[in-house]
Amino acid sequence: MIKLETVLVATDFSEPSDTAMEYGRTLARTFGATLHVIHVVENVFLRTAAGEFGVSEVGVVMQSLEDAARRQMDTFVADDDRRELKAQTAILNANSAALGIVSYAKEHGADVIVIGTHGRGALSKLLMGSVAERVVRTAPCPVLTVHHPEREFLVPDALQTVKPAS
Repeated sequence: MIKLETVLVATDFSEPSDTAMEYGRTLARTFGATLHVIHVVENVFLRTAAGEFGVSEVGVVMQSLEDAARRQMDTFVADDDRRELKAQTAILNANSAALGIVSYAKEHGADVIVIGTHGRGALSKLLMGSVAERVVRTAPCPVLTVHHPEREFLVPDALQTVKPAS
């Protein structure tokens, strides 16, 4: 029997992340799990910018990125999520989004990570890498990757309660 107590959704606030959130909500609701939703603010580009700008300017930029992410998170996670799924949110700062996601999953005992993927081509993946791919390779638990748009397995709740006429 599969037992899920902690469902972790990692978001970059993109359309694939919206799809991942729907899957995460459904898994949490189905298994009575707590929903964790995180966003990682990467500071890799800021290290290179620190040489050009002062450290205080980099701190201001980082704070601005984190504040923007908090505002997005407030709309991304609904009040129903917080009430029904005991949703917990976090904005993390890490050198790598994948590392931040995996560290959070380990620290909070995530049973599954749900993450959207952009489905980039081979050249783009070679040049930039794939956060989802790195999470899959290093995660301490199963990882569900979802695309947008792709075949959807989720159906509206209203359709689930309608029974065919006999």
